[in-house]
Amino acid sequence: MAGEYWKSTDPLGGAGFSAEMVKRLKLVWLLLRDKQVPLWAKLILPLSFIYLISPVDFLPGMLFPVVGGLDDVGVLLLALALFVKLAPRERVEHYEYQLEYGDADGETVNTTYHILDED
Repeated sequence: MAGEYWKSTDPLGGAGFSAEMVKRLKLVWLLLRDKQVPLWAKLILPLSFIYLISPVDFLPGMLFPVVGGLDDVGVLLLALALFVKLAPRERVEHYEYQLEYGDADGETVNTTYHILDED
């Protein structure tokens, strides 16, 4: 289940894609606030932001105006994916479930049902 969250959307899915991106960002936020996620994994995101604001660039915007900004987006997306991959699997699965089905504080009830005939 962990990692499937990042592969589950079609990049050209329109409104579904933006809804999935919001879920993914919520997942990252929840993992950042979780004390069971190691600090070294959490440092990936601030380091990627430092890269974004630093003058060092893989593809300089002055030389490659359109592609120059894409490497920044790529670094940010790679950092987000790497952070989720390095977070403890059980925490990722817990938050994925929580985001998909709601919190476990009474919102969701696991049960079975039986359809009765209307005779």
